[in-house]
Amino acid sequence: MKTYSGLCLALIFLLLFSNCDTKKASAETEIEERKTVEMITSYGTVTLELYNETPLHRDNFIKLINENAYDSLLFHRVIQNFMIQGGDPDSRKATADQVLGNGDLDYRVKAEFHPDLFHKRGALATARDESLGRESSAMQFFIVQGKVFNDSLLNHAESRINKFLARHYTINDSLYKELWLTMKTAIEDENLELYRQLNDSIDAMAETYDNFERYSIPESHRSVYKTIGGTPHLDQNYTVIGEVIDGMQIVDSIAGAQTNEMNRPISDIRILSVQLKDE
Repeated sequence: MKTYSGLCLALIFLLLFSNCDTKKASAETEIEERKTVEMITSYGTVTLELYNETPLHRDNFIKLINENAYDSLLFHRVIQNFMIQGGDPDSRKATADQVLGNGDLDYRVKAEFHPDLFHKRGALATARDESLGRESSAMQFFIVQGKVFNDSLLNHAESRINKFLARHYTINDSLYKELWLTMKTAIEDENLELYRQLNDSIDAMAETYDNFERYSIPESHRSVYKTIGGTPHLDQNYTVIGEVIDGMQIVDSIAGAQTNEMNRPISDIRILSVQLKDE
């Protein structure tokens, strides 16, 4: 009886010790420190944190920072109450009348949609062209300024999200993929008439396409949109990779700049340098 009690106590001790180690390891994993980035612009400094939940985008952004790829580029697209966009490599030596927004590197980053990451005010996200995989631009990014929404506006945004998703799943459906590929060829051939016809056809099919899981904006996200603001209609369609933690007033100032008909600031707003804060 005495030996049995000793054995029980030993087993209990081992189990508790093992459980503590497991919890400790789990906690260490959860508290993985985020990388902090300083983006110094001609309007001031914006400090950003990069999310560990989107590691492909995080690592790509850090690689570009280490290569000084963003230094001297412009914020080439600015829309008040929406976002500020930069990262076009063609903007470094752009002339005043040059149309920007098409420059990039020769690769894309695989989409990383995460249910907890959304386009709240201050969110850092990646631009992209339409593609079957919704891959992100290698370089171009935007920072959300946004606005505050009410429930009615959020319901409308939710409808827009699902419209985007319906189109995405339509062009990926084997029945319609060839149509989308033909449309892309029309763009490359600069056949605008054929492009418009095919694009309209895809839109028409997407209106009734329902072979996908519809998205509902979570209540926790709605609460943020109704207090802090953001651009909810982009959720789950563009990859969010970080957020502003200091310098949001700089984003507001850039967003308020005077622009031309292409949303390019009349006076250049330049990214002077981007660097990891802990290096």
